[in-house]
Amino acid sequence: MTDTPVLDRGAAQRPTPKPGILDIAPYVPGKAKVDGVEHPLKLSANENILGSSPLAREAFATAIDQLHMYPEGRSNMLRAAIGEKYGLEPERLLFGCGSDEIFQLINQTFLEPGDNIVQGQYGFGAYAIGARACQAEVRFAPEKDYRIDVDELLKLVDGRTRAVFVANPGNPTGTWVGGAEIRRLHAALPPSVILVLDGAYAEFVDDPGFEDGAAMVREFDNVVMTRTFSKLHGLAALRVGWAYMPEEMAAAVDRIRLPFNVNIPAQLAAVAALGDDNFQARSLALVAQWRPWLAQQLGGLGLEAIPSAANFILVGFPKTPGRTAKEAEAFLASRGIIVRGVTGYGLPDHLRMTIGLEEHNRALVEALADFMKA
Repeated sequence: MTDTPVLDRGAAQRPTPKPGILDIAPYVPGKAKVDGVEHPLKLSANENILGSSPLAREAFATAIDQLHMYPEGRSNMLRAAIGEKYGLEPERLLFGCGSDEIFQLINQTFLEPGDNIVQGQYGFGAYAIGARACQAEVRFAPEKDYRIDVDELLKLVDGRTRAVFVANPGNPTGTWVGGAEIRRLHAALPPSVILVLDGAYAEFVDDPGFEDGAAMVREFDNVVMTRTFSKLHGLAALRVGWAYMPEEMAAAVDRIRLPFNVNIPAQLAAVAALGDDNFQARSLALVAQWRPWLAQQLGGLGLEAIPSAANFILVGFPKTPGRTAKEAEAFLASRGIIVRGVTGYGLPDHLRMTIGLEEHNRALVEALADFMKA
C-alpha cells in the first residue's frame, strides 16, 4: 500500500488551504426570494413571524449616535441583564456573533488535529463546520424517529472525543429529549468531554420534563448551555448568542474571542428585548396555538408531520413522482411560499416549515392541499 503523498504547501505556486478545509460543505441558508414574486411568504428560516420587540426596535434606533464608537468589549451591559433575568453568574457568560460563533470558539479552544466531536445524525451543521476547520473528525450518531439517541451517541465516544453537541430541541427535526436522558448521557461521558447543549429553541418547549441545562452547568465542570436572541426575541439580523459555562472554561474560550464581536446596536436591542415579557409571551402563544393545528392539517393531507417542540415543523413527503419534497418545494414557491429543503441534512424527502400567522398557516395548508391533489 502506498501512502498518500503529503503536499508541501510551502512549495506550492499559490497559497493553499490546510488539509480538510476544501472538504467542508459550506452552510447553505434557507431561501429568501422567489423569482417573479415581490413579497414572498418566507417560512424557511425559523424567524419570529411577529418581527421583533417594539422595545428592541426603539433601543436599536438610539444607537445611531454611537456608530463611530467601538462596542464595550465584553458585552457587560448585556452580561448583567442576562445574569439578572435568569439568575446566572455573569462571570460564567460568554457572548458571540450568534451562537454559531460560540460553537466555533469552543471547537477552536479544545480541538486538535485528530480529535473528534460527536453529534446526532441530523445535528445542526455549524458544529461540524467548526470541528473540521480544526482538522478534527465529526462522528454522526443515528437518530431513531428523528430524535437524539443517547446510546448511539455514547457508542461513538472514545479517547479522542473532546465534545458532544446536542441541539435540544433539534434543528431541523424539532424533536427533543427530556432532562433525564440528557443527564444519563452526561453521566456516561468522561469528565474531559464537553457536553454542549444548544438551546436555540429551548423557550418553545412547554413540557415539564425538559431541562435547559443551566442547573447542570452549575453542577458539573464540563457542561455548556447556549442560547440565542435570533428566534424568540426576533433579532436574527443582529446576531447575538450567549453561553453559560464553567468559569474556568469561559476564561479559556474568551482568550481567543475576537474583541468587539457583539456590536452596540445589537447589545442595546438585546437588553431591551430581554425585558419585553409581553412580546415574548405573544410569540410563545402564537407557536403554542398554531403548531398543533398545522401538524394536524398536514397529517390530514397524508403527510408526515414530525412532532415538534420548536417554532417549526419538519414534514415528510412521499417518494412518489409528483408528490416528492423537491416538487412540493417548487410548487409552494410558485405560490409565493418559501419553505426549507433539508437535503443537506440527509433528509431529501422532507421540508422544514416555520410556524406563521393564522393567514400564513392557512395559506400553506391550502397550497399543500392543491399540490397533493394536482
